[in-house]
Amino acid sequence: MDNVRVRFAPSPTGDLHIGGVRTALFNYLYSKNKNGKFILRIEDTDETRSTKESVEVILNAMKWLRLGWDEGPGNEIAEYAPYYQMERKEKHIYRKYVDALLNKELAYPCYCTAEEVDAMRKAAQNSNLPPKYDGTCRHLTCEQRKQREVDGRTAVVRFKMPQSGTTILDDLIRGRVEFDNFLLDDFVIMKANGVPTYNFACVIDDYLMKITHVLRGDDHISNTPKQMQLYTALDWPMPRFAHLSMILGPDGARLSKRHGHTSVLEYRKEGYLPEALINYLALLGWSTQDSQQIFTIEELIEKFSLERCGVSPSTFDPAKLLWLNGEKIRSKTPQEIYYLFVDWLKYTNNETLISDWDENLLKQAIALEHDKIKLLKEIPSLLDFFFVKEVDYKEDAVMKTLLNEKSKVSAEMVLVESANRLLEKEDFSANALEQYARDLAKDKEIKTGQVFHPLRVAISGRTQGPSLFHMMELMGKNEVIRRINIVINKFFKK
Repeated sequence: MDNVRVRFAPSPTGDLHIGGVRTALFNYLYSKNKNGKFILRIEDTDETRSTKESVEVILNAMKWLRLGWDEGPGNEIAEYAPYYQMERKEKHIYRKYVDALLNKELAYPCYCTAEEVDAMRKAAQNSNLPPKYDGTCRHLTCEQRKQREVDGRTAVVRFKMPQSGTTILDDLIRGRVEFDNFLLDDFVIMKANGVPTYNFACVIDDYLMKITHVLRGDDHISNTPKQMQLYTALDWPMPRFAHLSMILGPDGARLSKRHGHTSVLEYRKEGYLPEALINYLALLGWSTQDSQQIFTIEELIEKFSLERCGVSPSTFDPAKLLWLNGEKIRSKTPQEIYYLFVDWLKYTNNETLISDWDENLLKQAIALEHDKIKLLKEIPSLLDFFFVKEVDYKEDAVMKTLLNEKSKVSAEMVLVESANRLLEKEDFSANALEQYARDLAKDKEIKTGQVFHPLRVAISGRTQGPSLFHMMELMGKNEVIRRINIVINKFFKK
């Protein structure tokens, strides 16, 4: 199937959120799996909320996630351009089809005010009827319309929905879905100022851009019968529709800001890798037969199918995303992690850190803590002690390892002895240092932990960290001895 054309059509009224990215991803994967085209269209007809800043956020997020579009902003194809709806409005693309529906008497001007329409809906609701527009202007004569215009009323344009029967959707994920037309009202397709509404503009654009499949979240399923009736009225072939399952928060409610980050670029700030977020979002509503969890983007493209998309809601699990991010980081070399970390520092405006830290030492330190890194933002807190002149000695580490009643005597002895013995050591490799520490424990008839733990705290200021002896080797003899002497003077000299 080489003629598949799908689109992601976000509204630039804020950040790009998790649900939107999942929709973009599934469109991207489906198009690539079918050797089709992935189109990005900006639906900016919400004049009060759409902003250029939001457009930039969307484009930057898509680029960070590497969801490259075959057509769209910056990559326009003349036959289908422009890819911003307000630019399409300026070319009178929508007006042409509004006029066609008016001429066929499948649409009509409506002069009711917003307050009047609201009153109609409330009255219907109070009478246990569907809360919809009551069709006041549907059957106005030409004279009545002229009089309303003389009275100074402006008109929106409403589409005439069938008032009986059913609209039947053959959804590629959900199967057969029936809509009772009586429950659906004559919806506005063009505002009084000439701006098309969502349901109208997306149908016109999807047809003109030759979209073959509309993959979107299930919050759009209520829009589908309206759009299907527009296709029928305009005598156009319909795309195939597929509605993706909703995403829930851990508490079972629809995913929202109160569940934590929903904006994609917040995850970038936290130090997540784009491939981890892509991998995780692919698992929300889709699965393979063998329940594979970790994928490359190439594997996702190869294995993706709508047949494996589920109807049941998916639960967003931050712990699983964090685990997956750690797996993706561990799959990279220390060199690769270093460059990812540098990019993250630039993105978060912390570039000075790189100029302050020795590049070669940082790469080697990353290698030591490779298996512990779950987020790029953790790297400074894991490794900063390598680069400081004044170590931050954590109070709990000092009290537990150096100054409590059981350890104080042996800790002082170990550090004083180490400062002297290490000065004479020529071989400062990790293996030689470990042997030295074990020999010291044996000589003094103490446990190895009574040597290892004070050394770790003296050198790093903390009780946990990289392999002790590899850490000492990387830090070098002079720096290790300097730090040991600082601790002796700071905590044991009277």
